[in-house]
Amino acid sequence: MNRIKSVMLLATLTALILWVGQALGGQSGLMLGLIFAAVMNFGAYWWSDQIVLRMYGAQEVSPAQVPELWSMVSELAQRAHLPMPRLYIIPEHAPNAFATGRNPENAAVAVTVGLLDMLDRQELAGVLAHEFSHVKHRDTLIMTIAGSLAGAMSMIANMAMFGALFGGGFGDDDDDGANPMGGLLGVIVAPIAASLIQMAISRSREFMADEEGAHLTRQPLALARALSKLEAWKARLPMHAGSPATAHLFIVNPFTGGGLSHLFSTHPSTQERIERLQAMAGASRVLAA
Repeated sequence: MNRIKSVMLLATLTALILWVGQALGGQSGLMLGLIFAAVMNFGAYWWSDQIVLRMYGAQEVSPAQVPELWSMVSELAQRAHLPMPRLYIIPEHAPNAFATGRNPENAAVAVTVGLLDMLDRQELAGVLAHEFSHVKHRDTLIMTIAGSLAGAMSMIANMAMFGALFGGGFGDDDDDGANPMGGLLGVIVAPIAASLIQMAISRSREFMADEEGAHLTRQPLALARALSKLEAWKARLPMHAGSPATAHLFIVNPFTGGGLSHLFSTHPSTQERIERLQAMAGASRVLAA
């Protein structure tokens, strides 16, 4: 199913790029859009993980540099029957984490300095186990492709808008199929559509990752405490680097937003996630008794 989702995601974003290209430049724009889409699709599959890691200044670490963290990740990988992922530290005080990579054999797990400072060992294990669930189910490929291509779509829209403001226009009706109104519509709609595609990457995967992570560590309340801390610190320490287009990669959305932004969230309510984990803990106690 996740492979089908990946193909659908690539196809939808490709179609969006082609539509904007044709609207802005007619047949010439369509061809440029086709070339751009091909390059972006190829690059997103093979290198989107590295793009995201570099965006956040993530630094790969060795067992000698972080022996305790490396030991914890190695133990969880063995429990989950997964290869040892590459391990990265993000120089950010905001506590958070994400996993990336096109498959378990090429996976990477990145944690911020703030996460290591603010969570105890059990809570940290819960967060890492959550990320291992994403690796296991190949959510990482979908999430990383979405972040890279949605960012590219926003870039195209911004370039086109600036071109119009400085006299470039949106093409004209005689330019071999160009449609100025369609171009304007594309510039407005493209970033919104890219965001909607990101939201279409099911919010339920976070619930699934929470559940599987809790099973992996056998400590659902530890993950619940970690989520509570991350949510509490989010407003006080928002992520300074990166882009909101990559928010869905993280275990908790690191970017704050007001107004109606919660309606467009790529994450379910943190409180609801915590309540589900608490219910899991309660059910475990009943079964043990």
